[in-house]
Amino acid sequence: MKKIQVGFLVSYDYELLKNAIPQIYKESDAIFLAVDKERKTWNGASFQIKEDFFQWIKTFDVDAKIEIYEDNFYCPELTAMQCEVRERKMLAEKMGIGNWLVQLDADEYFLDFKSFVAFLKSKNHLLDNPEKTPVQISPFLINLYKRVEGGFLYVDQATKIMAVTNFPDYKLGRNTKKRIIYQDSLILHECLSRTKEELLMKFSNWGHDVDINVDSFISKWERVNENNYKNMNDFFYLEPHKWKSLEFVKGNSLTEICKNLEHLTMMRPSKFFIWKKNFGQWFKHLFK
Repeated sequence: MKKIQVGFLVSYDYELLKNAIPQIYKESDAIFLAVDKERKTWNGASFQIKEDFFQWIKTFDVDAKIEIYEDNFYCPELTAMQCEVRERKMLAEKMGIGNWLVQLDADEYFLDFKSFVAFLKSKNHLLDNPEKTPVQISPFLINLYKRVEGGFLYVDQATKIMAVTNFPDYKLGRNTKKRIIYQDSLILHECLSRTKEELLMKFSNWGHDVDINVDSFISKWERVNENNYKNMNDFFYLEPHKWKSLEFVKGNSLTEICKNLEHLTMMRPSKFFIWKKNFGQWFKHLFK
């Protein structure tokens, strides 16, 4: 117990795991890949995983940390979000209550997982009786918006992400609605920096499928580029105003982007911001 257990939900964008897994491999005690037995998304669409991906896993997994967890995660009587919550709970049970349960998506790449793990271990007392002291740990996402000439457009403010919990009573996606402990680690999120076809696949088969005006979003996403992004605003796919503006980072590979973003210290939340948010969360849940 009290291990660092990392889980990924594996679907149509499984190739991105070749970026995500190496970022967390060394510091993880175990890694679980949840795959639908019938290769169905939460909306019931079919996808395929090429055999060479599983061969890559075998070759890469030199410490035998990775476990493929197959089950029936698609239920036609449930909404896509209900399927997501159900799968996350099933995966968490597989990972084991009493451990730190880190759940990431295939397009989320930790920039410094080692320091984040050290932070989690400093909170190990919260694993002694997790049902009585439920928390969720939130690092911050750097959201990539679009690949453009010479680099990427990204959202200029980092956003919270409920990536970890000690008690996985998920209510909406990864959110348990319990006390949040914020920590200033950063995750590069290859959220929307895909092809149009890949975006349409994503929007049709994820938990937020009914919450997005796809045509309106795609129209704006196609128009924005490296020359006009400063003249546009409100880019978020759910509530546009939450992503007010974009910035540009140079780089054509994940390594280049991570290196260049690490120099942008403005993206990392300040110590005062973290303290203020954590104090607010502590007070909010003090009498609950």
